[in-house]
Amino acid sequence: MKGRIHSLESFGTVDGPGVRFVVFVQGCPMRCAYCHNPDTWEMNGGTLMEPAEIIEQYERNRGFYREGGITVTGGEPLMQVDFLIDLFTLAKEKDVHTCIDTSGIAFNRTNTGYVEKLDKLMTLTDLVMLDIKHIDPDKHYELTSQPNEHILDFCKYLEEKNVPMWIRHVVVPGITDDDVYLEKLGYFIGQFKNLKALDVLPYHTMGEKKYESLGMEYKLKGVPAMDKNKVVEKKAVILEGIKKRRAEG
Repeated sequence: MKGRIHSLESFGTVDGPGVRFVVFVQGCPMRCAYCHNPDTWEMNGGTLMEPAEIIEQYERNRGFYREGGITVTGGEPLMQVDFLIDLFTLAKEKDVHTCIDTSGIAFNRTNTGYVEKLDKLMTLTDLVMLDIKHIDPDKHYELTSQPNEHILDFCKYLEEKNVPMWIRHVVVPGITDDDVYLEKLGYFIGQFKNLKALDVLPYHTMGEKKYESLGMEYKLKGVPAMDKNKVVEKKAVILEGIKKRRAEG
């Protein structure tokens, strides 16, 4: 099964534990206002690649990845489950740590055929990094043009499958930095026993020029980059929500 690949990065340091070989897949149904890779949205774009080609490239520099592994990001990796199964099957044969960086938007329990494939994929996956854009349904839709119902259910699914989960949340001034919602986010994720880490990331404006070069409107034009010092404060609010939930048992 060939995958539609946007690009490959041989030295990723923010895409999971250790140094990672990062596979950016092509295609995503989300339209996040702050997405800095809008060129990955088109479902039929990218370059078709065999899983074996990717593993071969990983093997060339395997020494760099002793404490890392392979991360598949995007775009949206879970739009290409069959490809991921084949890729991760080869990876596990070579004892490679596997990670998926996803928005969770493709998950839907009512799609039994898809879930059966996902069940198989999860047996080959060491870590899922899940990016929750906003805990509030309406604000999530405003930000991404997609609902968050199935994304939040995906958290429960990962716990059921006992797959380690890292939560990521981008803090955007005036959009995702409200303490009320940040505490709600923490309270929600605090229930999951498979929660292993929380990454709170500052919004940056580096994607603005890419939109200009692609002739696309940048919805957040004029919104300043997030103060990195304030991100520490915002992460503390989420952690308080986690503590509150766990204290309730």
